[in-house]
Amino acid sequence: MIKQILGRLPRKPSKSSEHRDSGSGSSSAPPNPPPSSDGGDPPPTKQNSKMAAPKANGHPVSSSAYEALPAFKDTPSSERPNLFIRKVNLCCAIFDFTDPTKNAKEKEIKRQTLLELVDYVANPSGKLQEPAIQEITRMVSLNIFRPLVSPPRENKALEAFDVEEDEPVMDPSWPHLQAVYELFLRFVASPETDAKIAKRYVDHSFVLRLLDLFDSEDPRERDYLKTILHRVYGKFMVHRPFIRKAINNIFYQFIFETEKHNGIAELLEILGSIINGFALPLKEEHKLFLVRALIPLHKPKCVAMYHQQLSYCITQFVEKDCKLADTVIRGLLKFWPVTNSSKEVMFLGELEEVLEATQPAEFQRCMVPLFHRIARCLNSSHFQAYPTATGRILLDISADPPEGMIYWGVTLLIPGDPRLLKGNPECQKNSSVSQATRGEPPCRCDRVFK
Repeated sequence: MIKQILGRLPRKPSKSSEHRDSGSGSSSAPPNPPPSSDGGDPPPTKQNSKMAAPKANGHPVSSSAYEALPAFKDTPSSERPNLFIRKVNLCCAIFDFTDPTKNAKEKEIKRQTLLELVDYVANPSGKLQEPAIQEITRMVSLNIFRPLVSPPRENKALEAFDVEEDEPVMDPSWPHLQAVYELFLRFVASPETDAKIAKRYVDHSFVLRLLDLFDSEDPRERDYLKTILHRVYGKFMVHRPFIRKAINNIFYQFIFETEKHNGIAELLEILGSIINGFALPLKEEHKLFLVRALIPLHKPKCVAMYHQQLSYCITQFVEKDCKLADTVIRGLLKFWPVTNSSKEVMFLGELEEVLEATQPAEFQRCMVPLFHRIARCLNSSHFQAYPTATGRILLDISADPPEGMIYWGVTLLIPGDPRLLKGNPECQKNSSVSQATRGEPPCRCDRVFK
């Protein structure tokens, strides 16, 4: 009886049977899946995940799936808007251009498609609809907004870059980038682009990222960006104050923090056209921009890279409002170079242009510090600073200058240094100075006293 009861109880498995069960596949742990019998790809590993592949919207693109679409001319007019969007989506694929042999066929398909899109936008058959506008801005964003890679420069962050010695970095993907920029330029400039719709996608975030690209090392890209930003400023009036403020912030960071930026000249060139279009009387906002951003741009050591554009902007302000001449001249005197002779020559040339637009009342306000600075320039040992200061700025009275003011200016200087009327004899020994001043008296201030 007891044996029958014990026989019905479950037996405790032995170690040997436990071992057999674990090896027979009846364990509760899921077994490794068998390899696919249809020849599918193995699961991704760290090794094969590093292989570069073209991407669209962040997902790999199959080379077999990347095929050219039909041409617009071979498509009925009613189907062209949809074909346009398909072609734009095709151009969202991003390729690695560091290796010219990789995805060569796909790269050529994309380039030809971009050229087709440029031609289509340049010769539209009607208004661009919102889906097309949205897709264009998305495709442009995927292609041009990228990290900018600058070559290492040895301790040149605060030094003036030598444009002739420092070779600009040319982007290997430029043939494709150029087509994208050209497409976006035609898109912004096209009368068939509705600004009210496009401003939803060309928004403040887009403009900021566009401005970030001005620091590109490639001058070809900066030239396109300059033209595009100017078009954006003209087409989207609602963005104008924001664009000016964003440019101000770039200048502030450049002046007071980094002193390094590749696109200051291009930004100033855009501002030159903007300032030329300012309505009169000038707003207080524009005057503050002159005082806080443009005049301090004379401070960085690399001012030679953008001085021509800066001088044009400064002169535009003085021509718009002659009362700003005193502010500008005193600003130039504040940042006047002390030991850099070539920079001093640039300042003298800019000062000459400002004085040509200066009225007598404004000249009187800054006359004393100005003549004291000119006095130092007259005694400069630099062979270019001497003839510039003596021959062109204040002493050239043949172009109907305020002779009385120059008289008073000279009388202010003579008691301190009577040699000023004779010029700098050491500088006159220089052959370049002798040739530049040949036939002229050493200092034409003598005419004032006749």
